[in-house]
Amino acid sequence: MRQIRRTKRPGWRIAVLAALLLLPTTHWPAGAAPAAPAADQELIGIPAATGATLRTRVLRPAGPGPFPLAIVSHGSPPDASQRPEMEIPTFAPASTWLLRRGYMVALPLRRGYGETGGPWVENYGTCSNPDYYRAGLTSADDIQAAIGFFRARPEVQRNRILLMGTSAGGWGSLAAASRDPAGVFAVINFAGGRGGGQPKVGNCTPGRLIEAAARYGATTRIPSLWLYAENDSFFGPELSRKMFDAYVRAGAKAEYVALPAFGSDGHRLFGALDGRALWQPPVEKFLTALKP
Repeated sequence: MRQIRRTKRPGWRIAVLAALLLLPTTHWPAGAAPAAPAADQELIGIPAATGATLRTRVLRPAGPGPFPLAIVSHGSPPDASQRPEMEIPTFAPASTWLLRRGYMVALPLRRGYGETGGPWVENYGTCSNPDYYRAGLTSADDIQAAIGFFRARPEVQRNRILLMGTSAGGWGSLAAASRDPAGVFAVINFAGGRGGGQPKVGNCTPGRLIEAAARYGATTRIPSLWLYAENDSFFGPELSRKMFDAYVRAGAKAEYVALPAFGSDGHRLFGALDGRALWQPPVEKFLTALKP
């Protein structure tokens, strides 16, 4: 594992990293462009199931640590041809914000995507008969591999791990929380779900998403925050609210935030540079309430 050399000027280091993280991207998903090499960034491999190695970007704040850790999980494009082209995530708006709040940030690229490669194991089946519950748990396998890996590292606070994800990554983070993983204190779900963005269909059998959300909620004890934009083309307000209600009725502790419309498609809000102005206030409020 190669670690990039660090500078002795912490304030300058964060400023340079923040500028590098704001580089634009033209690849799916939004915010997934690689940052240029910086003093507190490294690319590592995390052992995962089936002998895979998850290519992962790690960003560190200034100081010696140990740091709370945020594991940020990417989505999955509806077009299968885009999966091999996906890059190791950066999600500049969220990563920069987390770094400035003292979080170490890990951004794993799951199995079946980009440089991690291998078979794509997150398939939910057919549009008419999807298994969103199992698909989410398969994403959760990779997220949990990252949790276990970083909990063993001395620069990480073992019991202050935040799961944050968008779209399929948000859904996988909720699935991971349903297994009550050690060290995770909260989940932030941005537009989480599966089966969205289908031409002419919109969402594949949305009732199955609601059922799967209830199954996750029945075994979840970790608090979560759900954020969905009014004009999310994958999971509209009515569907996302039904998913949330089923999750909470099953016993989970969670908060739902309906964000206003964003651009032409609110599903892209998390990775967009100007999307943070909408999600930052409720996320700050949620995390502040969970401070130890």
